[in-house]
Amino acid sequence: MRIITGSLKGRRFEIPKGLVVRPTTDRTKESMFNKIKAYKYIEGTKVLDLFAGSGNLGFEAISRGAREVLSIDLDPISLKFIEKISRSWDIDDQVRTIAIDVQQFLKSPPQAFDFIFCDPPYHYEWMEQMIEQILTNGWLSPTGWLLLEHDKYHNYTNNSNCFFSKAYGRTTVSIFQAQAVD
Repeated sequence: MRIITGSLKGRRFEIPKGLVVRPTTDRTKESMFNKIKAYKYIEGTKVLDLFAGSGNLGFEAISRGAREVLSIDLDPISLKFIEKISRSWDIDDQVRTIAIDVQQFLKSPPQAFDFIFCDPPYHYEWMEQMIEQILTNGWLSPTGWLLLEHDKYHNYTNNSNCFFSKAYGRTTVSIFQAQAVD
């Protein structure tokens, strides 16, 4: 994996064998961040990375100027990997990790984030409930975005909060905002 642009541009990291993750491809990641750059800003923002896996999206956000990233994943091995990379790149003061199930985490008192990256397993059974919790329970700042990666068999374009959806091979990215789109 590599960081595409920003202060960490060009840095690479290898996913260790045994780490069960599906990292966002460079093409998809670049498209997501280009959308952010075209319509918003990322400098100084607060980011939540649900199903953080390798930390790929959080690292890219830090590289592009995000103030802090909170990485949530149930797998402590994934989080130890994120912590190791954060230390080696001297960004460990900007990255926090919590080993918890996302469904359990979303039951805790909400914190408002500017961006929430969410890359659950494609077969995640709580997808609809998770989206609803994020959009209605104060997890997004008033102008915040939820960027959800999912398979092509799910379609969220009928959700009034979804304002963008595009397929990138097997992966589709849908973007939601807390306020319904008119």
